[in-house]
Amino acid sequence: MAMAMSDSGASRLRRQLESGGFEARLYVKQLSQQSDGDRDLQEHRQRIQALAEETAQNLKRNVYQNYRQFIETAREISYLESEMYQLSHLLTEQKSSLESIPLTLLPAAAAAGAAAASGGEEAGGGPAGRDHFRGQASFFPTPGGASRDSSGSGEEGKQRTLTTLLEKVEGCRHLLETPGQYLVYNGDLVEYDADHMAQVQRVHGFLMNDCLLVATWLPQRRGMYRYDALYPLDGLAVVNVKDNPPMKDMFKLLMFPESRIFQAENAKIKREWLEVLEETKRALGEKRRREQEEAAAPRGPPQVTSKASNPFEDEDDDEPAIPEVEEEKVDLSMEWIQELPEDLDVCIAQRDFEGAVDLLDKLNHYLEDKPSPPPVKELRAKVDERVRQLTEVLVFELSPDRSLRGGPKATRRAVSQLIRLGQCTKACELFLRNRAAAVHTAIRQLRIEGATLLYIHKLCHVFFTSLLETAREFETDFSGTDSGCYSAFVVWARSAMGMFVDAFSKQVFDSKESLSTAAECVKVAKEHCQQLGDIGLDLTFIIHALLVKDIQGALHSYKEIIIEATKHRNSEEMWRRMNLMTPEALGKLKEEMKSCGVSNFEQYTGDDCWVNLSYTVVAFTKQTMGFLEEALKLYFPELHMVLLESLVEIILVAVQHVDYSLRCEQDPEKKAFIRQNASFLYETVLPVVEKRFEEGVGKPAKQLQDLRNASRLIRVNPESTTSVV
Repeated sequence: MAMAMSDSGASRLRRQLESGGFEARLYVKQLSQQSDGDRDLQEHRQRIQALAEETAQNLKRNVYQNYRQFIETAREISYLESEMYQLSHLLTEQKSSLESIPLTLLPAAAAAGAAAASGGEEAGGGPAGRDHFRGQASFFPTPGGASRDSSGSGEEGKQRTLTTLLEKVEGCRHLLETPGQYLVYNGDLVEYDADHMAQVQRVHGFLMNDCLLVATWLPQRRGMYRYDALYPLDGLAVVNVKDNPPMKDMFKLLMFPESRIFQAENAKIKREWLEVLEETKRALGEKRRREQEEAAAPRGPPQVTSKASNPFEDEDDDEPAIPEVEEEKVDLSMEWIQELPEDLDVCIAQRDFEGAVDLLDKLNHYLEDKPSPPPVKELRAKVDERVRQLTEVLVFELSPDRSLRGGPKATRRAVSQLIRLGQCTKACELFLRNRAAAVHTAIRQLRIEGATLLYIHKLCHVFFTSLLETAREFETDFSGTDSGCYSAFVVWARSAMGMFVDAFSKQVFDSKESLSTAAECVKVAKEHCQQLGDIGLDLTFIIHALLVKDIQGALHSYKEIIIEATKHRNSEEMWRRMNLMTPEALGKLKEEMKSCGVSNFEQYTGDDCWVNLSYTVVAFTKQTMGFLEEALKLYFPELHMVLLESLVEIILVAVQHVDYSLRCEQDPEKKAFIRQNASFLYETVLPVVEKRFEEGVGKPAKQLQDLRNASRLIRVNPESTTSVV
């Protein structure tokens, strides 16, 4: 009873979900209103889940049934195609028989008429007459410049015809080295472009018993050709092209991975080309099949000829006879081997990649250390075709066109199966290409915020998290493979870092942010980059190399700003003490100077709110120390000389101005005040700069030491061209 109610409830739920006007949101809303509590919702969820699983099983079952029907239909089509080939062959034989009837009756009629007129013996209308007419018939060429080879039925005649024709083709003498090769058919054709159906060139086709030779015309040498292409008949497919005036009398040759379209002179020659190509391909296939059957047929025991029965054998020849070893057979009659190609098709259709690779491993293990007779080779050929299809599906799974959601773990299934198939290099390439597309998409989807530092935090989090996840997934997938894959990963990581630096520089340096903002952004990027060291991946040197030009440009730009500001203040310098007006302002200045590293600033303060220093010198000190602090956040060894030269240039602007003012000032009080400012620069500011630079860089700077030790610095008088010491 309960089961019946459950079945009826499931069927009612199925009908409700399958109805055309079903709306999920409205359904969930009604369900929430009608349910008594959490338990009802859980039970309803279980019913929907069971219904989904049942639907999935039905869908899988239908796919399998349809696929089996498709395989059976394809097999029936193949049988029908072979029957059509046989029917076409029979019709061709009937046609040739009907065409030969007039040639047979004509000599007989002539012989009978001559015998009746002269008594039966004088006309010579016996075999000689028939030979005469046959010879005349052989002189009629096939219309349209196409002809079959009829010069001699023996191998020597066929080879002679092939040699004669191919002497007119440059660059194909190597074809004559193939034993048993002869000419079947040849004729003029016009080649058309497969995409635009424009005429390309005139060609001449030579159909041999195992291949098709295409040669191009030589306009300057009449009757001569140049070798263009050679296509084995095994890999050649012929397709009739439907007439679409003015494009008519065409047929297409398919040779993986290319195709070519040719036009015959008329419909009859086109039909002959199609028939002869199919007949020759079929004859070649039957010949190869007979050879395989003969090779696979068991051989009888070797016949040993006794010495006594061979009177011509040398008595001293005592070489032992080598017994012929019978080829070992491989049992392929097991059901799982017989159904293996179809099972692989089903696994590929159902996307059961693991099952398909398991079947291939099972077959390889079974055929390991076993010989390869023709049946095994035939099975291998069928299986290799499925392996190619499986590889194409797995490659598509890893293509960037597929959904990039799910992170690196979403690619593990396809990558692991490609590695099991022996496609480790391809799996590595496709995995890294997929992850590059995912990283690029994630960076592009980031919304550019108004605050640069906020955007850089998000950018670093997205990029380095993706890089870290990719590295861990790569190590999981390719841990047991060739170490060359790890080199490919390092190259990929460098390329991805270039993508990151492009987005980083565009937001930080191209937008002309302040040096402090740029320093904070670079510091954030370095901190995230150092997290990769947890998995043994250090890319700090790469980010340094990629950012060095942008940082150099930022340092140079900010240096020019400081120099211009200092020169502007110098031009307005009155050499007066600073009056900060309020104790709060004085206390704030003391804190600022202390943060700059000037600990003895108290000795330069006077009564009330006065400071015994010039406003220009104080502003220069704060600006220079701020530049040094921000530049040290950006520092790495490649920037050592750039930073040092920038500091020297900035300091020279201030000390040269002080030196110039000392020598030009005539007022004793102002001159004493200038000396006090010079003493502050030499004895306080420059040692602080030198000490902070050494702490940040790790080694002292000789240029700063020389600058501090000089009692008077070189200065350039802006109003003259002479240098004064």
